[in-house]
Amino acid sequence: MSDSLHIVCPHCAAVNRIPSQRMGEGPRCGKCHQALFTGQPVELDAARFEKHITRNDIPVVVDFWAPWCAPCRAMAPEYEKAAGELEPDVRLAKVDTEAEQAIGSRFGIRSIPTLAIFRGGSEIARQAGAMPSADIIRWVKSQV
Repeated sequence: MSDSLHIVCPHCAAVNRIPSQRMGEGPRCGKCHQALFTGQPVELDAARFEKHITRNDIPVVVDFWAPWCAPCRAMAPEYEKAAGELEPDVRLAKVDTEAEQAIGSRFGIRSIPTLAIFRGGSEIARQAGAMPSADIIRWVKSQV
């Protein structure tokens, strides 16, 4: 691993280069000056999705969900807990498959919630179904 990582800002989507030894020190965006890690999943639309999965040097876990999905809504607070535990080593994000149908179609999302892990723009793992935070954390750590 190089001595710096590219991290996409969850607020303004600017790409920041952060020294790897400073990842745990609450790095801030060089453009908008907000925290690069908030302990919350990042909501992604089509444009931000592409940037986050291709430009982050850390793995990105995406929760494909929809507002009408009861298991998705039940898992949301668990997913937020997992974000707080996994950052800054992993970025957690959410894609509303109702609003962003093209993304769901592109990745063949057939059931929701579905979690997918991306590294370097490619999907490396997928898990369907709602999970408690401990299971999300365990699954992500086993895949990355």
